[in-house]
Amino acid sequence: MTDLRFHRVGVESEELLVSIDEVFSALESDRGGSALIDQLAARDLTAFCQDLSAVGGLWACFSDEAIVAWALVQDRIILALYVMPARRRQGIAKSFVAHLLESDFPPVDAYALPGDREMKSLYESIGWKARLLTMRG
Repeated sequence: MTDLRFHRVGVESEELLVSIDEVFSALESDRGGSALIDQLAARDLTAFCQDLSAVGGLWACFSDEAIVAWALVQDRIILALYVMPARRRQGIAKSFVAHLLESDFPPVDAYALPGDREMKSLYESIGWKARLLTMRG
Protein backbone atom coordinates (compact mmCIF):
# COMPACT_ATOMS: atom_id res chain seq x y z
CA MET A 1 0.00 0.00 0.00
CA THR A 2 1.16 3.54 -0.75
CA ASP A 3 2.50 5.53 2.19
CA LEU A 4 -0.49 7.13 3.92
CA ARG A 5 -0.38 10.24 6.08
CA PHE A 6 -3.22 11.22 8.41
CA HIS A 7 -3.55 14.85 9.51
CA ARG A 8 -5.97 17.22 11.12
CA VAL A 9 -6.78 19.77 8.45
CA GLY A 10 -8.50 23.09 7.94
CA VAL A 11 -11.11 24.06 5.42
CA GLU A 12 -8.63 25.60 3.00
CA SER A 13 -8.89 22.63 0.62
CA GLU A 14 -11.64 23.19 -1.92
CA GLU A 15 -11.28 19.53 -2.97
CA LEU A 16 -12.04 18.39 0.57
CA LEU A 17 -15.06 20.66 0.97
CA VAL A 18 -16.46 19.60 -2.41
CA SER A 19 -16.05 15.93 -1.49
CA ILE A 20 -17.79 16.41 1.88
CA ASP A 21 -20.62 18.33 0.20
CA GLU A 22 -21.05 15.61 -2.46
CA VAL A 23 -21.11 12.84 0.15
CA PHE A 24 -23.62 14.69 2.31
CA SER A 25 -25.80 15.40 -0.74
CA ALA A 26 -25.76 11.71 -1.68
CA LEU A 27 -26.70 10.76 1.90
CA GLU A 28 -30.02 12.55 1.49
CA SER A 29 -31.40 9.53 -0.38
CA ASP A 30 -30.01 6.90 2.03
CA ARG A 31 -32.19 5.55 4.79
CA GLY A 32 -31.46 7.75 7.79
CA GLY A 33 -29.22 10.05 5.78
CA SER A 34 -31.34 13.19 5.98
CA ALA A 35 -31.79 12.74 9.75
CA LEU A 36 -28.03 12.39 10.18
CA ILE A 37 -27.38 15.49 8.09
CA ASP A 38 -29.97 17.48 10.04
CA GLN A 39 -28.35 16.39 13.29
CA LEU A 40 -24.80 17.15 12.20
CA ALA A 41 -24.97 20.12 9.90
CA ALA A 42 -28.40 21.66 10.21
CA ARG A 43 -26.82 24.89 9.03
CA ASP A 44 -24.23 25.66 6.37
CA LEU A 45 -21.93 22.69 5.75
CA THR A 46 -18.86 24.88 5.30
CA ALA A 47 -19.50 26.55 8.67
CA PHE A 48 -19.92 23.11 10.23
CA CYS A 49 -16.56 22.01 8.78
CA GLN A 50 -14.94 25.25 9.99
CA ASP A 51 -16.22 24.56 13.50
CA LEU A 52 -14.93 20.97 13.35
CA SER A 53 -11.58 22.15 12.07
CA ALA A 54 -11.29 24.67 14.91
CA VAL A 55 -11.52 21.86 17.48
CA GLY A 56 -9.35 19.40 15.53
CA GLY A 57 -12.17 17.26 14.22
CA LEU A 58 -11.59 17.56 10.48
CA TRP A 59 -9.13 14.90 9.30
CA ALA A 60 -7.73 13.90 5.92
CA CYS A 61 -5.66 10.99 4.71
CA PHE A 62 -3.09 11.78 2.05
CA SER A 63 -1.19 9.62 -0.40
CA ASP A 64 1.50 11.70 -2.04
CA GLU A 65 -0.26 15.07 -2.09
CA ALA A 66 -3.73 13.75 -2.90
CA ILE A 67 -6.57 13.40 -0.40
CA VAL A 68 -7.65 9.76 -0.48
CA ALA A 69 -9.98 9.78 2.54
CA TRP A 70 -11.43 12.11 5.15
CA ALA A 71 -13.12 11.85 8.52
CA LEU A 72 -15.28 14.10 10.65
CA VAL A 73 -14.86 13.58 14.39
CA GLN A 74 -16.69 15.45 17.14
CA ASP A 75 -16.96 14.80 20.86
CA ARG A 76 -15.02 11.54 20.40
CA ILE A 77 -17.55 10.26 17.84
CA ILE A 78 -16.64 9.43 14.24
CA LEU A 79 -19.47 11.25 12.49
CA ALA A 80 -18.37 10.29 8.99
CA LEU A 81 -15.48 8.49 7.34
CA TYR A 82 -15.15 8.45 3.57
CA VAL A 83 -12.62 6.85 1.23
CA MET A 84 -12.45 8.05 -2.38
CA PRO A 85 -13.97 5.39 -4.65
CA ALA A 86 -10.74 4.68 -6.55
CA ARG A 87 -8.95 3.90 -3.27
CA ARG A 88 -11.50 1.57 -1.67
CA ARG A 89 -10.76 -2.04 -0.67
CA GLN A 90 -7.14 -1.18 0.17
CA GLY A 91 -7.43 -1.05 3.98
CA ILE A 92 -7.41 2.75 4.12
CA ALA A 93 -10.56 3.04 6.24
CA LYS A 94 -9.28 0.56 8.80
CA SER A 95 -5.89 2.33 8.90
CA PHE A 96 -7.69 5.64 9.33
CA VAL A 97 -9.73 4.35 12.28
CA ALA A 98 -6.57 2.88 13.82
CA HIS A 99 -4.87 6.27 13.50
CA LEU A 100 -7.85 8.05 15.07
CA LEU A 101 -7.78 5.57 17.96
CA GLU A 102 -4.18 6.58 18.64
CA SER A 103 -4.93 10.33 18.61
CA ASP A 104 -5.04 12.60 21.65
CA PHE A 105 -8.79 12.16 22.07
CA PRO A 106 -9.58 8.77 20.53
CA PRO A 107 -13.14 8.18 19.38
CA VAL A 108 -15.30 5.88 21.47
CA ASP A 109 -18.31 5.80 19.15
CA ALA A 110 -19.08 6.05 15.45
CA TYR A 111 -22.15 6.56 13.30
CA ALA A 112 -23.26 4.09 10.64
CA LEU A 113 -26.50 4.45 8.71
CA PRO A 114 -29.05 1.64 8.62
CA GLY A 115 -28.16 -0.71 5.80
CA ASP A 116 -24.55 0.50 5.53
CA ARG A 117 -23.05 -2.96 5.97
CA GLU A 118 -19.55 -1.91 4.94
CA MET A 119 -19.32 0.75 7.64
CA LYS A 120 -20.81 -1.51 10.29
CA SER A 121 -18.37 -4.27 9.31
CA LEU A 122 -15.46 -1.82 9.54
CA TYR A 123 -16.33 -0.91 13.11
CA GLU A 124 -17.02 -4.51 14.06
CA SER A 125 -13.58 -5.46 12.70
CA ILE A 126 -11.99 -3.36 15.45
CA GLY A 127 -14.19 -4.93 18.11
CA TRP A 128 -16.91 -2.30 18.37
CA LYS A 129 -20.53 -3.39 18.80
CA ALA A 130 -23.78 -1.71 17.77
CA ARG A 131 -25.38 -0.33 20.88
CA LEU A 132 -27.99 2.19 19.82
CA LEU A 133 -30.65 2.26 17.16
CA THR A 134 -32.80 5.37 16.83
CA MET A 135 -36.37 4.72 15.73
CA ARG A 136 -38.41 7.50 14.14
CA GLY A 137 -42.14 7.70 13.47
